Amino acid sequence: MNAKSTRTALKHIRRSPYQSLAAIFIMILTFLAITVFTFIIFGSSSIINYFESKPQVTAFFKDTATQQNIDDLRSQLNTTGMIASSKFISKDQALQIYKAQNKNDPLLLDLVTADILPASLEISTVQIQDLGPISDILGKSPYVSEVVYQRDIVSTLTRWTNALRIIGIILIVVLTVASIFIMMTVIGFKVSQKRDEIEIMKLLSATNWYIRWPFMLEGILYGAIGTVVGWIVASSVLLYSAPYLETFLKGIPIFPISPFFLIGVLFGELVLAVLLGILASSLAVLRYLD
Repeated sequence: MNAKSTRTALKHIRRSPYQSLAAIFIMILTFLAITVFTFIIFGSSSIINYFESKPQVTAFFKDTATQQNIDDLRSQLNTTGMIASSKFISKDQALQIYKAQNKNDPLLLDLVTADILPASLEISTVQIQDLGPISDILGKSPYVSEVVYQRDIVSTLTRWTNALRIIGIILIVVLTVASIFIMMTVIGFKVSQKRDEIEIMKLLSATNWYIRWPFMLEGILYGAIGTVVGWIVASSVLLYSAPYLETFLKGIPIFPISPFFLIGVLFGELVLAVLLGILASSLAVLRYLD
C-alpha cells in the first residue's frame, strides 16, 4: 500500500503542477526563513557567550588600596552570585602587560614604571545583564578610581539580539500559518476533484487511513522538498559568506561551522516539515471522511 500511495501522491503532483509549485514555493520560503533565523540565533548566542567568557568589567584601584581592601571587595562581589571569574592584576603584572604591548617602542617603555600603573581587577559575569549591577558596586567602592566596561556595545548587542529573535519568531509563525493554509487549499482542491472516487472507496469499505494516506504523503513531499531547498540555499549563503563574516567578527570563534550542526538543523526542519504536511493534508481531507 505504501508504494501505491506514493505513486498516487506523485500522480497528484504531476496532474496539477502549478498548484504543487505554489505549495512547494511557500514551504521553501518558510524553511528558508527558519534556517536563516536559526543561524542568526546560533551566531548571536555564540557572540554573547564569547563576551560572557571574557573579562567584561575592569576596575582600577587607587594607590591607597591595600591587598586586604581588594580581597574584601572580591568577597563582596562573589556573594552576589553574578561573578563567573575574577583576576587581579598587580602593578608589576600591569607593567609586564604594558611592555608586551609596546615592545616595539623603546621610548614608551622608558617613560613608564610599575609605580604609575594602577592595579586592577578583571571580572567576568555570569550573564551580560549582570554587568550593570557589578559596575555599580565597583563604582561605589572608595578604593576604586575608575570602572571600565563597554556598556554601549553590550547593551546594543543584547538589544539587537532580542529584536532579531522576536522578528524571526513572528516571521516564522506567519509563514508557517500561511504554508499550512496554502497546502490545505491545494490538497483540498485535489480532494474535491476526487470526491466521487472517495465515495466509491468508502462504499467498498476502504478505511479512512487508506484514503487519507496518499494526500498525507503529498503534503509530506511538499514539506520535505521545501525544507531541503530552503536549507541548501541558506547553508550555501552562509558558507560562501563565512570568510567575510570571520574577518568582520575579528576572532570571535564562530567559524568554521560544524557540519553536525548543519545536519542537525536539516534533520529538525525535516521533522517539522513532516508534521506540517501531515497537519495540512489531514485538515484538508477531514471533511470528506465524515
